Amino acid sequence: MASSSRKPTVVCPHHPDSNLIEDYHAGDLICPECGLVVADRVIDVGSEWRTFNNEKSVSDPSRVGAAENPLLSGSDLSTVIGAPSGSAGFDDSGGAKYSQKRNMNSSDRALLTAFREITNMADRINLPRNLVDRTQTLFKQVHDQGTLKGRSNDAIAAACLYIACRQEGVPRTFKEICAISRVSKKEIGRCFKLILRALETNVDIITTGDFMSRFCSNLFLPSAVQKAATHIAKKAMDLDLVAGRSPISVAAAAIYMASQCSVDKKSQKDIGEIAGVADVTIRQSYRLMYPKAADLFPADFKFHSPITSLPQL
Repeated sequence: MASSSRKPTVVCPHHPDSNLIEDYHAGDLICPECGLVVADRVIDVGSEWRTFNNEKSVSDPSRVGAAENPLLSGSDLSTVIGAPSGSAGFDDSGGAKYSQKRNMNSSDRALLTAFREITNMADRINLPRNLVDRTQTLFKQVHDQGTLKGRSNDAIAAACLYIACRQEGVPRTFKEICAISRVSKKEIGRCFKLILRALETNVDIITTGDFMSRFCSNLFLPSAVQKAATHIAKKAMDLDLVAGRSPISVAAAAIYMASQCSVDKKSQKDIGEIAGVADVTIRQSYRLMYPKAADLFPADFKFHSPITSLPQL
């Protein structure tokens, strides 16, 4: 039997290439080929209690507490005192002998609340974990600077999520962020500008292509229509037909124009609900693009309806 001290690399002397089996109950490392106990008294680093998924308790009774969060001021390696049980836990007057003192400062409590809200917002629109981490880091930087004191933490969190989406190349509109938050679009926009100024950072300018794929996918449009709409929007921008119009409204108008010449026709109302813009906004951009419609479509687009049949709004 090998020594009880566990080395960085433990192998069976007779079968060095075999994968050792760990017996958690006995704390032994066993060779599956010959049954030799290669190491014994291996320390179990798991929880001391069994944890079931359907348990009501939110706490995990493991040895070292919660995972360390680098965005908070300190490590969470404190001792947590549970609720008293039995006569030993109470004094003569019936009060608990031991109590759990709050060892988290108000700053960390505010951060944890904001981080929880950021995670909830990201979950509502299925954003990946790396976006949540970037948003929380941005919020931590703003919180430490203290330049946005007096502003709602919910508004700051929503603005940070909007900035993180832009920086990660998966931008969302203000209306989409507003729909998953508890603050107004105007307040998110104000915090957005203040955060950019406070952190001395910037974000890439959004383009029609940033939203085209998602809008067309949500409208269940085929790739041919998406390709045509992307070409129409880009050509309209290059020809300066839609000067002063937002990329989102231009993208929505391009989708409307491309779909009207395909078999999958979509109304302005349907597109507006997905893009988050009003019908009148789509019409205004469409009217600017309509006179040059023949020059906007790609050469290889297969028309189901001719350009002459496009609605004159």
